[in-house]
Amino acid sequence: MPEQSTGFQSERPKFLTSTRFAEFNLPQEVMMGISDAGFDFCTPIQAQVLPVSLAGKDAAGQAQTGTGKTAAFLVTVFARIMGTKPGRAGRPSALILAPTRELALQIYNEACLLGRHTGLVSVPAVGGIDYRKQADDLKKGADIAICTPGRLIDFMKQGIFQTTGIRIVVIDEADRLLDLGFAKDIRYILRKLPHYDQRQTLLFSATLSYRVLELTYDFMNLPEFISVTPDKVTVEGIEQVLYHLGREDKLPFVLGFLKNEAWSRILIFSNTRHEVVRLAERLQANGWEAQGITGDLDQRKRLRLMEKFKSGEVRILVATDVASRGIHVEDVSHVINYDIPQDPENYIHRIGRTARAGKSGCAVTLACEAYVYYLEAVEDLLGYKIPVGWVEEDRLIPDRFPAPDKRRWKKAGASAAKPAERSSARRPRRSGVNSKQGPPIAKASKPAPASRNEPGTGRRRKRGRRSSEKTNNSNPA
Repeated sequence: MPEQSTGFQSERPKFLTSTRFAEFNLPQEVMMGISDAGFDFCTPIQAQVLPVSLAGKDAAGQAQTGTGKTAAFLVTVFARIMGTKPGRAGRPSALILAPTRELALQIYNEACLLGRHTGLVSVPAVGGIDYRKQADDLKKGADIAICTPGRLIDFMKQGIFQTTGIRIVVIDEADRLLDLGFAKDIRYILRKLPHYDQRQTLLFSATLSYRVLELTYDFMNLPEFISVTPDKVTVEGIEQVLYHLGREDKLPFVLGFLKNEAWSRILIFSNTRHEVVRLAERLQANGWEAQGITGDLDQRKRLRLMEKFKSGEVRILVATDVASRGIHVEDVSHVINYDIPQDPENYIHRIGRTARAGKSGCAVTLACEAYVYYLEAVEDLLGYKIPVGWVEEDRLIPDRFPAPDKRRWKKAGASAAKPAERSSARRPRRSGVNSKQGPPIAKASKPAPASRNEPGTGRRRKRGRRSSEKTNNSNPA
C-alpha cells in the first residue's frame, strides 16, 4: 500500500517512532479516522503491537498509561471486524474490558473518533448509569461492546449480552482489574467466551506480574509478549522529587507549592477517601478551587467533575487510586503524592497521569511518618532512589483557618456551657445536694397529699397490715 499523505509535517516528535500508520495495510475508513485524530507516526507500543495484532495473533503488551495503547487495540479491532456481518442483537463481534467506568467511557469516546468512518457501532456497558439505555442499545445491535466486569456479567445473566459472536477480546489494564478484585469475574467472563483458539485476545498491562501472566497462560493462545520499556517502568519525561515532611507540614507544603510553582493542572493523590474530602475542603477554604473525587461519589457527579477537569474549569483534582483510573488528560503538569501508596504499582499509575503523549511533567512525593515505610517498596520497583529535595521554611504556608471539626467542637462546647450557667444562676445549690448530679429540678406544683390517717392511702394500709400482724403475733389465739 503506498504511503498516504495525512497533511502533517514530516518532522516527528522525539517520543514517536519512524513507523507511520500508513505503512500498515489498514482499510481506508480506518485511515480516515486516524487522520481525524491527528495521528501520523506510531508510538513505540503501536509500532510493535500492530504487526502482531493485525496478523490475528494474540499479544500481551506491557506499556504505561499515556503511551498510545488504546489506539493500538482500537485500530486492530476496527481492521479485524471490518467487512464482517454487522453485530446482531445482543451479539457483538468485539469485547473490550476495562477496570473502571471512567476508563471504559474514555475508550468509548476514542472509539467514536477513530471509527467514525467505519460504520461500526460501539456501545458502552458500565455500572452506575443508563442501565435501560445500555440494554436497549445492545438489543438493537452492536459491533463493539466496551464494558466493566460487573455490568457485563449482569447483562450476560439477563440474556441481554450473548458471547457466541465474539471474535476479538481486549483486556485493558489487566493488573488494575486484578487489584480491584475482579479476578473471579474476569475468569467467569473468559470462560463464557468462545475458546481461545476461536478468537483473538489482546491484553495490556502496566506491569506483567505473575497474576497477569497466569491469565495469559489460561485464556490466551500462545501470546507474543511485547514490552516497550523493559528496563524502565516509568515514562520518560517525568521529573520525580521526594520531600520528607511531618504530617502537619504536608498541607502547608501544598499551599506553598500552589502559590510559588508554575503549574497548569494538578492531580493530588491520597490513600483514603476521608483524606481526599478533608484536603479538598482545606484547599477550598484557603482560596483554591479544588475538587475531590472518590470511588463512592455518584457516577453522574463524577462524570461532570471529570468534564470540568478536562475543560480546565477545575484545575486541582484530589483523588484516590480507584477513582484516578479514568483520568486521561494530556496536559496535567504536576502529580502530587500526598501519601505514599501502599501498593508500589499504584505509584507507577499515579505519576503516569502526567507526561502523557510525549509531554514533560513533574511528580512530587511527600513522605511523612505515617507512610514513609512504603517508600522502600516503591524505590525497589523503580530500581533507583527518588531524588530528595529540601523544603525551605518560607515555602510553607500555614492553613489560614482552623479545621472544620475543631470549629464545630468549639461552637458546640460554647453552646453547651451556656445552659448550665443559666440554670446555675436560676437555681442556686442547696446544702446536701450532690455537686456531680447538679441542682435539683423544680417540679410542677401538685395538690397537697392526703392525710396519713385518711383511709385508702397506700402508706396507711401498709402500716396497718404491719401493726395488725404484730398484734396477732403477740396475742396468739
